[in-house]
Amino acid sequence: MTTYGTIPTSSGGTTTTNIEYLSRAKHRVITGLGTRRPWKEMLNLASINFPHNISDSYSRIKTNTAYFRMNYAIIVLIILFLSLLWHPISLIVFVVLMAAWLFLYFLRDEPLMIFHRVIDDRVVMTLLFVVTVVLLLLTGATVNILVAMLIGLVVVVVHAVLRRTDDLFLDEDGVEAGGYLVASS
Repeated sequence: MTTYGTIPTSSGGTTTTNIEYLSRAKHRVITGLGTRRPWKEMLNLASINFPHNISDSYSRIKTNTAYFRMNYAIIVLIILFLSLLWHPISLIVFVVLMAAWLFLYFLRDEPLMIFHRVIDDRVVMTLLFVVTVVLLLLTGATVNILVAMLIGLVVVVVHAVLRRTDDLFLDEDGVEAGGYLVASS
C-alpha cells in the first residue's frame, strides 16, 4: 500500500495535546483581557470634568480604581517597562515578572486558591506589585523605578479624580467583586 499524494499525519497524541493547549491559552488571553475595560470608555473626553469637592474626589478615586483596575495596572506596568529600557538586567527581571503577572493576574480564568481559600484579585495585585518593585529595586535601577512608579501613580490618580462616575453602574454578576457597567447612551 502506497501513501503517495497523501499528507502524513502523526498517530501520537502530542499534536492534539499541543492544539488543545494553544486553544486554551488563546481562550484565556481573550477572557483575561475581557475583564479590562475598553480604552475608549476610559479615555472618553465627555466624561472628564473637575470634582465639586474633596469628598467627590475620594468617591471618584474609589469608584474608578475599582472599575478600571485592570487598565490602571496595564498603564503603570507600561510606564515601568519604558523606564527600564536603558537597564538590561532590570528589564530581564521585569520580563520574568511580567510572566508572573500574566499567569497570576491578567490571564487567570478562575480565582486563585491557596490552602483551599480563595485569594481576592486585589490581594494578588498588591502582592505582585510589591514583589515587582522589591525585585526591581534589587537590580540597581532604584531612581528609574521610583520615578516611574510615581509617574504611574500620578497618572492613575489624576485620571481617577477627573473621570466622572455617574455613567458607571453596578454589575449584578460582579457586585461582590466591585464590578461596574457603563450606561449605554
